[in-house]
Amino acid sequence: MITELIKKEKKIAVIGLGYVGLPIALEFAKKYSVIGFDINSKRVDMLKHKIDPSNELTKEDFDHTDIIFTDSLDELGKACFYIVAVPTPIDEHNTPNLKPLLSASNSVGKVLKKGDYVVFESTVYPGCTEEDCLPVLENLSGLKLNTDFFLGYSPERINPGDREHTLTKIKKVVSGSTTNALKVIAEVYASIITAGIHQASSIKVAEAAKIIENTQRDINIALMNELSLIFNKMNINTYDVLEASGTKWNFLKFYPGLVGGHCIGVDPYYLTYKAQEIGYHSKVILAGRQVNDSMGAYIAKEIIKHIISIDRSLKQSNVLVMGATFKENVTDIRNSKVADIINELKSFSVNVDVVDPKASSDELLHEYGFSLIAVPDKKYDAVIVAVNHSEYYNLTEAYFKEITAPNALLADVKGIYRNKFRSLQYWSL
Repeated sequence: MITELIKKEKKIAVIGLGYVGLPIALEFAKKYSVIGFDINSKRVDMLKHKIDPSNELTKEDFDHTDIIFTDSLDELGKACFYIVAVPTPIDEHNTPNLKPLLSASNSVGKVLKKGDYVVFESTVYPGCTEEDCLPVLENLSGLKLNTDFFLGYSPERINPGDREHTLTKIKKVVSGSTTNALKVIAEVYASIITAGIHQASSIKVAEAAKIIENTQRDINIALMNELSLIFNKMNINTYDVLEASGTKWNFLKFYPGLVGGHCIGVDPYYLTYKAQEIGYHSKVILAGRQVNDSMGAYIAKEIIKHIISIDRSLKQSNVLVMGATFKENVTDIRNSKVADIINELKSFSVNVDVVDPKASSDELLHEYGFSLIAVPDKKYDAVIVAVNHSEYYNLTEAYFKEITAPNALLADVKGIYRNKFRSLQYWSL
């Protein structure tokens, strides 16, 4: 397989060209002939013009690559090594939504040939690749696993906005449906991953390894958030406590905050869904999710309490929210918990303005029902720095005093201005 790929006698296809799929496709395209497939024709057209809709990659990242972008199944069928990297979201009931994954499996199943490999990278619960995706591939292709084609799972580890831990610098976990399939899949990925390859003992092990990476982070952040709720009642700054605790060599440095996005705030629900399906009701994981999902409303209520304390009418009060993306220095608004803050404030009839140097106002309006203003244009009773974009780090106390009314509160969610300002009323998690 690897020899034929090197000679470009065979092609690699990547299905799903978002945050995960596009970097993979372009990295492989530096060495091999690659087909980048996406059902979104608008996205495909942008990629043909070297424009990354996610704003993570530059035009230069497309240079010196052998890749075609397409939404055509005829083109997709020219590949022999398929990598599926589509989103795996949850619905409004926190239940896994496998529609994108099964749709991608459907597309691959229609073009699958004898000798082909299919590797899934989308985050799923253990068993999903073999129990949900494999039947679609077999039914549509008429082929049999390990007789006609081979299956693998290699969890993605892309971290949006992270310029240090990029694709090739993160150790890659791979798995395969047979010993030889694992060897082939490992060899293909090893040709682009400089950090090395870990060969998991089974597809289920690789799936489980991925899902607990984010579940572990979610639970640890939930602990920090719960501590911040407790310390706030004691008038103790949580970040001061964590700074002191962090002096011990084995203290784990997690911090409180909003947990949104398409990974940490979503993946644990895949695990608890599968656990419930096999008869176990999660306690710790769901408790952590409950804490983290409540933080937006909690922050908003702290602002409400402040407005009431200064005898300001809620209906006449103005609050500025700075940052609307799910994390700092990205354009991604998926599952942004900032929306929870805004919705809670508006439920009390507070007037809310939102600014963000990264986010799209149109996307926010479509997804959450609010848009951005160009610049702050009022005297605000509270300013919430909800996302610590790099543009906010150098803002001065004078800047905030210029846009705030007397007795205003600066709510610094991530504590980036801690111990820097003296005359403003200050609060953080």
